[in-house]
Amino acid sequence: MTTIDSSVFTTETMTVPGGSETILRGGRDLFPLLPAAFHGIERIGVLGWGPQGRAQALNLRDSLAGTGITVSVGLRPGSTSADDARANGFTEEDGTLGELLTVAAASDLVILLIADAALAAQHETIFQALKPGATIGLSHGFLLGHLQASGQDFPPGHPVIAVCPKGMGDSVRRLYQQGATVNGAGINASIAVHADPDGHATDRALAWSVALGSPYTFATTLSAEYRSDIVGERAILLGAVHGLVEALYRYFRLEGADPVTAYERSTEAVTGPIARTISAAGLPAVRAALSGADQELFDRAYSAAYQPARDLVAEIYDEVAEGTELRSVILAEQRLATRPMTAIAGSEMWSHSAEVHARRGTATTIDPVTAGLFVATMTAQVDEFAARGHVWSEIVNESIIEAVDSLLPYMRARDVAYMVDNCSRTARLGTRRWGPRFQAAYEQLALPALANPADPKAIDAFLQNPVHEALAVAAELRPSVDISVS
Repeated sequence: MTTIDSSVFTTETMTVPGGSETILRGGRDLFPLLPAAFHGIERIGVLGWGPQGRAQALNLRDSLAGTGITVSVGLRPGSTSADDARANGFTEEDGTLGELLTVAAASDLVILLIADAALAAQHETIFQALKPGATIGLSHGFLLGHLQASGQDFPPGHPVIAVCPKGMGDSVRRLYQQGATVNGAGINASIAVHADPDGHATDRALAWSVALGSPYTFATTLSAEYRSDIVGERAILLGAVHGLVEALYRYFRLEGADPVTAYERSTEAVTGPIARTISAAGLPAVRAALSGADQELFDRAYSAAYQPARDLVAEIYDEVAEGTELRSVILAEQRLATRPMTAIAGSEMWSHSAEVHARRGTATTIDPVTAGLFVATMTAQVDEFAARGHVWSEIVNESIIEAVDSLLPYMRARDVAYMVDNCSRTARLGTRRWGPRFQAAYEQLALPALANPADPKAIDAFLQNPVHEALAVAAELRPSVDISVS
């Protein structure tokens, strides 16, 4: 499904390079339509209380207040998250907090937000607990990839839908709250309808997305979603960023910069002015902000980094599509049951984080080398996704918007290494596997090639890239709220 046909909501057509897409513009003014769109749903069960589970349960409950639709949270027995769920108003006494399988059995829409590997291990038990005809909801296509790899499928007779916010759980909640006075503020989301036995799956998916606060919702397939999502985590959203700043910090130190300056020219530049410039004005604006020798250095850095980055993104995509990356996550879950994952924040650069943050107050400048490498990597992911047939909304959200409007602001507040060590298990594993590969590519291929002249064809291809048109159209739907991260 890559179009949206709704009997409840009024959709609109968004013109993109080479065609058009059907999207739904969100907003709190659509909340009165939610009961009709959630056809046949009286109880929504959110299984899991990780960042997405917490955010989605709270947003759904707040959006559906007064409608008669109950949102409940299901947790495994003895879950350490139970106290936080109770503190946020989900309780056993009113029937909105319970054991995972009990909540699943009582719900008309069961949203599966437990960890990917845990879901792969427990999905059969959960499916057996479902009431006949209950809708299965996902926010990630990982389970589909696992089922396909193991010769399984979703149980027949159940609608299967996905609503996939293009941002981390904390962003989903924070922007929803910030949007209380700005209609439509939130995180964009994709929807996918994998099975629709009763004909109401699309409207339910749209209602779920609207209730989360999505400014705009676009359609994809569950298969395309998990490929773009998992690849993006390992590339520009996390893995490539971590490899990039580690490589650049060492590069600037070898060039004679002191530790704080090297940190500012790498991490601070990416998470601050580069991210803000892309968010406000698009990718070409980063280059346009430079002039003279700095712009020429950007061009050389871009030319040196694009192909190594593109090759790595293509390799990751193949591993995800073939199932290797998914199997590695499941194997790691078994291994880490007795061997906790170590942190990655031990490299020398992160010891200067506090000092760098303390001297903030003046705008960090855009370093041309850092900008060239980062923009080349982002564009390489865009181009690989386009070559693999993803729709433009998916490309710009998974490669650009999620990075600059959700993840990079948190990295600026918490540091890149902190975010890598505190993201989902699937993303953390992928970043640890592919981040060093990106770091090696920058150190061994891109940075040594800075001495070479810029490639005019590469720069022209960047400036003429159709992603700029697609991003500009998507940006028109962006609410006037920047995420606030303390």
